[in-house]
Amino acid sequence: MKLNLKNPIVFFDLETTGINVSTDRIVELTYLKVEPNGNKTSKTIKINPEMHIPEQSSAIHGIYDQDVADCPTFRQIAANLAKDIEGCDLAGFNSVNFDIPLLVEEFLRVGVDIDLKKRKFVDVMVIFYKKEPRNLAAAYKFYCDKTLENAHSSEADTLATFEILEEQLNKYPDLENSVDFLSEFSSHNKHADYAGRIIYDSRKREVFNFGKYKGMLVQDVFRQDPNYYQWMMNGDFPLYTKKVITRIKLQM
Repeated sequence: MKLNLKNPIVFFDLETTGINVSTDRIVELTYLKVEPNGNKTSKTIKINPEMHIPEQSSAIHGIYDQDVADCPTFRQIAANLAKDIEGCDLAGFNSVNFDIPLLVEEFLRVGVDIDLKKRKFVDVMVIFYKKEPRNLAAAYKFYCDKTLENAHSSEADTLATFEILEEQLNKYPDLENSVDFLSEFSSHNKHADYAGRIIYDSRKREVFNFGKYKGMLVQDVFRQDPNYYQWMMNGDFPLYTKKVITRIKLQM
């Protein structure tokens, strides 16, 4: 089933130096941009992460230091990438918990303050797990009856994710063919930050989603334990999470 789009939507996948949103870097990015009229454009970019790629990560995606030594850094591609995805909704496989937070961190590190709050996020993995709890390769076999070749290459994973979503729409009549619905269906919580450290409660108030203050209002915690804000600012938290708590602190 063809996607019913109000806005362009960008399917993307990242290969990285690791899984820490705060400290790891992108080594390869692929995106597939789908326009409301059905036109598609895609691009794969290898990126010099300006750090050593751990061997355990290279063993997964097959990208080593020498493969990206002469590639552009994220700083060099950031402006064009931000322009390419401007005004687009975003989709991916486990993108809400990993790819989107890490991408935002990369933009913030190089001074590009990209605002995605008005975008819709569709996480194909969440839809899949709610319907058929497995992994990307199994999803591709189940929905598309194809074997996923070159798994853990960003290009293969991105294209497979797009095909899976189209087949999910064909298979499940209760899935509404709109990005608004798919974004709502594929979200676990309403995140106030991209990494999910802070979420909104039923009254749209920011609450902590981790640690000893989990479930408590951020403003209440900062009033009761003023040092907690500084602890977070000095800690190994994503830059965007620090931006969110700073906004809350200033509002107080």
